[in-house]
This record gives sequence, C-alpha cells and structure tokens, in this order.
Amino acid sequence: MLIAEPLEIAIHELSKLPGIGRKTALRLSLFILRQSNEDVENLVKAISNLKTQLKFCNECFNLATDELCSICIDSNRDRKTICVVEDINDVIAIEKTNEFKGLYHVLGGVLSPLEGIGPNELKIKELISRIEKIYPIEIILALNPSTEGEATSLYIANILRDKNLKVTRIARGIPIGSDLEFVDEATVVRALEGRIQIK
Repeated sequence: MLIAEPLEIAIHELSKLPGIGRKTALRLSLFILRQSNEDVENLVKAISNLKTQLKFCNECFNLATDELCSICIDSNRDRKTICVVEDINDVIAIEKTNEFKGLYHVLGGVLSPLEGIGPNELKIKELISRIEKIYPIEIILALNPSTEGEATSLYIANILRDKNLKVTRIARGIPIGSDLEFVDEATVVRALEGRIQIK
C-alpha cells in the first residue's frame, strides 16, 4: 500500500522508540494527525524541551534543569546515605515509594564486557570522588539483579573495601531478570528495608 511520504516518515521515526513497532507507529501517527494543531504543537514542544531544557546533574547524574537536580539541592535529604543505581528510571522507581530519603548516584549503566562497557564508561570515578567529598556513612547498591548488575555491585564493593563506610545492597525481594522501573512500590520498599551488608 502506498503511504503518503509525511506519514511514512512519521511511522519510521516513531518506530525507533523502544517497544514501538511499525503497526503501533502507524496508530500513533494517525492519532497525532487527528489532533488539533495546538495539541500537536504542545507535543512537539514537550519533546523538544526534553533535549533543550534537561541535562544531567553535576553531582549525581540524575536529570536536572540546572547544574544540580532537585534531590541534590534538597537540604532535607540524608547526605550520609547514597543509593547507587543503574539508570534514571531506577531513581524514579525508588522515589515513588517515598521511603528513601538519602541521595542518589546514577552510574549510567552496568559493567558489560560483551557490549564494551567497562568501569571507564560508567560514573564510578565520580562516585569515589563524591564519597571522598561528603563522607557518607552508607552506600546502598540498588542495581538490577542481573548478572551484569551483580558484577557491577561486586566491583564497586571491592573498590570501596578500604573506605570507612558501610556498603549494602538491596534485598532479594526483586526477582532476577527484572528491572527496578517495572517493580511495584511495595516490593521496592521491602528490598530497601531488607538490604544486606556486603562489607
């Protein structure tokens, strides 16, 4: 079937999104086509703002609109506890529980030699620098319970072995192979409360 070029371009671009196949991209494109000009302009502006107004926090590498994110500048947060996560999705998942009151550190991934991701590709040096700057009491390793997440947790725990702090990891309430962003709040709360000390 011959599809008008603007529609084909929209389908092609939308199908680049994760979890969006060609059929879903077609449905989304047709939905957008039926919307008012104002609604479409608002959508375009919102997408554009993601790239122009958001950046990474200089301290924790969470999303921010300024040099520091809202968590890092919050004076009510516990500055003696840093929760190390793989991705920004994990910060959002933990924050939804309203249970954790410390700071975060987003690694930007996990060790994966097969994909060429080593320690230098992650924000591990920056984590060490933060620890030496603010002297936290506890580091919580809240990485996904995958082989790569476990390897990254062990790598970081080994690096921190000589530091004078407690290193814990979240408990096994989260099933192997799942991602924090897809786990319900109650399970994340149990995992945080039942974290175990690594060293």
